[in-house]
Amino acid sequence: MKKQIQSVSLVQNAKMVAALYLVISLPLLLIFWAFGTMMGQAGMSTAMLVVFPVIYALSGFVFALIGAWIYNLVASMLGGFEFTTKEVGAA
Repeated sequence: MKKQIQSVSLVQNAKMVAALYLVISLPLLLIFWAFGTMMGQAGMSTAMLVVFPVIYALSGFVFALIGAWIYNLVASMLGGFEFTTKEVGAA
């Protein structure tokens, strides 16, 4: 059975992407900090350890919001993503 995603929730999708970006940025931040320390540089300031994940999450929110809005515009003209589903046994 084929189905189409006609529209997506703008704010809910943007919140999910922002949360994912925040979680993804934390290990990356530790890696950047560790490399900076090993290279003998002063490393990141404490403020940057807080600001970087917040900026990353906020930019993820804004761009996901824009992307979901654009998806809804295009899907209204072309029908949206199409996928096939099938019934599976009880879990």
